[in-house]
Amino acid sequence: MVTIESQFFVARIGGREVTDFLLDCTDDRYRQWWPETHLALHAVSRGRDHVGDVVLMDEYVGKRRVRMLAIVVQVVPGQKVTWQLRKGLRLPVWLTLELADRGGGVDLRHTITAGFRGVGRVLDPLLRRYLSAEFAAAMDEHARTEFALLRDHLAEPATLPDHGSHRVDRPTKPRFALAPLIGVVASR
Repeated sequence: MVTIESQFFVARIGGREVTDFLLDCTDDRYRQWWPETHLALHAVSRGRDHVGDVVLMDEYVGKRRVRMLAIVVQVVPGQKVTWQLRKGLRLPVWLTLELADRGGGVDLRHTITAGFRGVGRVLDPLLRRYLSAEFAAAMDEHARTEFALLRDHLAEPATLPDHGSHRVDRPTKPRFALAPLIGVVASR
């Protein structure tokens, strides 16, 4: 089993604001949240009360472009959302966002968990190759930055915030496909 986890506090935002935004996001709102880093987030199909929604996520995490389909497998409004990656079939990769409102903000835990059960565990080393320590560090920085930006974005939804120091230079073309199962592309 591979786990990449970030825990941090975000002031001046509540858990319900975060889950509502993520579950009803459009590509335009996602791009406005973090221009040039967030590319797309929208439902491809809808389930009941968001469970079963199939969503397309496309963004840069560090130098990698991460594009994936995921299905919402759990929703507790204001407290938790879990997506499971999908490539035709559901993959043994989950992204979970747990939130707990506290003193003028929210404690946030962002977790990626990946691993096969049973005999499939022999494939776990492949997951470790794609979900490397370098990717984990980039994901931690990404999560901390994006949720601070979301607070600012939701405070002024009609304007595009100036993200100056958060801008990440983007490569002109991908160098090689790193993980075709989950749509991670590494670039220089």
